[in-house]
Amino acid sequence: MQEIIITFPDGTKKKYPYQTPLYKVAEDYQPKMKHNILGAKIDGEIIPMQTSLTKDATITFLDVLNPYGYRMYQAALKFIFEVAVKETYKNVDVHFLHSVPKGIMCEIEGLNIQNEDVNKIKEAMSKIIHHEEKITKYNVEKKDAIHYFEKHQQHEKAKNIHNTNNDIVSFYKLKTYYNYFYSDMPYNTKNINKFDLKFLGNNRIVLVYPSSRTEGLVPEYVHYEKIIETFFEGQNWLKKMRTTYLSDLNEEISNNTIKEFIGSCELIFNESIATVAKNISQKKEIKIVLISGPSSTGKTTTTQRLASYLKALGYATIPISVDDYYKEQEEMTKNEFGEYDYESLTAIDTDMFNQDLTDLLEGKSVHLPTFDFIMKKRNRRSNEVQMQENSLLLIEGLHGLNEELTNAIPEKNKYKIYLSPFIPLGIDRHNYVSTVDLRLLRRIVRDNRTRGTSVSKTIELWQSVRVGEEKYIFPFIHQADCIINTAYAFEVGVLKVFVEPLLYSVGMDSPYYEEARRLIDSLRGFFPIPSEYISKDSILREFIG
Repeated sequence: MQEIIITFPDGTKKKYPYQTPLYKVAEDYQPKMKHNILGAKIDGEIIPMQTSLTKDATITFLDVLNPYGYRMYQAALKFIFEVAVKETYKNVDVHFLHSVPKGIMCEIEGLNIQNEDVNKIKEAMSKIIHHEEKITKYNVEKKDAIHYFEKHQQHEKAKNIHNTNNDIVSFYKLKTYYNYFYSDMPYNTKNINKFDLKFLGNNRIVLVYPSSRTEGLVPEYVHYEKIIETFFEGQNWLKKMRTTYLSDLNEEISNNTIKEFIGSCELIFNESIATVAKNISQKKEIKIVLISGPSSTGKTTTTQRLASYLKALGYATIPISVDDYYKEQEEMTKNEFGEYDYESLTAIDTDMFNQDLTDLLEGKSVHLPTFDFIMKKRNRRSNEVQMQENSLLLIEGLHGLNEELTNAIPEKNKYKIYLSPFIPLGIDRHNYVSTVDLRLLRRIVRDNRTRGTSVSKTIELWQSVRVGEEKYIFPFIHQADCIINTAYAFEVGVLKVFVEPLLYSVGMDSPYYEEARRLIDSLRGFFPIPSEYISKDSILREFIG
């Protein structure tokens, strides 16, 4: 019998019979893995687990700690949830609305959900997982896929498929149900066994699941009501505009009405800034406004826009960047990898920062510093600033929500704003625009334009940026006085024009080739939008120039 030799991730080798299924090989290696194997890569390419192996190969196994394995886990869990709901209750529909911290928010239509229903759904999901139901991939002709979704009243999916150039569409089948979630899937359900459901009321449930940032464990769900409220405000507005799904947005482009839609989005954003400025003006004790948010949220443009609205209300604003208070490199601590940790609050000279704020609030003049990121040195500016009776300090930085940053300043004198760019527009009822991907696309375009940074380098640094956000920003969201959504429903179409050529530049020899291709695939359904329609003071100009 012909044999093949498989090289495992730890360097060991083993012989297998010709045409051994990949999932059988994975079962042999599973005891050496800390977490369940979800998928595998051979020569850098994700291979379906039911593939029969016909030649020697070096295999990399994917678990939930791996970005690809994480997406597979997320997609499979969504599918299991949908099937569990539809098998438990008849004539209901499931909508996956958007990601929230630690999970995915979904909504069930056609049923008035109570706590006992959530328990039933959880039991049904556990049964599907326990029975190790197979998840089977099918490649379907485009016209057949369109017919299937039209027949099942999922017209937005049919339109999305119509708008792509693909002749073949990949479906997955679980039990008697078909769907797709823009991701590869595990071979069966048995390894999707860590999850929780949190009932929010109003027929809404959050799927909670593990990730690399929770070390493969199911995290405790933390509810951020202001973020959810802001999401539904945006979603309700899009419904009024009859632009609920990507197919609706593409029709705006096809019908040549996209310019008017862009203008409406800008007006809504300006209205949100005006509301925040008005709220600040009604609290006379506020002297400091802290603007925070993760990378690529548009902090600079939002701060400038807020300053304009506050000026119209009679305020004189003094901008301060927390980045200018970085310690000099020899004073900084290193992380567990021996690298200078610029994401941590310990990288900021908080003593100097609080002293400057205290002096300003006391009416003293202060020479604010500036930080030279090339020389890694901090210098005092020659010009000095001093607060007047109508002055407000506008402070921009990652750590604005962390009370330790401004521990010398009374709480009554502060107003905290959290920026989050999320798009309430659904790709379809089961898929949405990832906030993380949106920020990454923004950063790829901006870093390439302003610093000449390659796509591969940006993607390489992105994971450490995400880890820093999880540690130093997200735990403090609940301290925000308000949330501002800094994304536009149309912006992926604009970014596509700039980012797609950059993503195509990533060669097959790059370790980030697969990630670049995934991002290209995520853009395929979006019609391009000319940047000439974007105003000069739009947040998008911070990224596209």
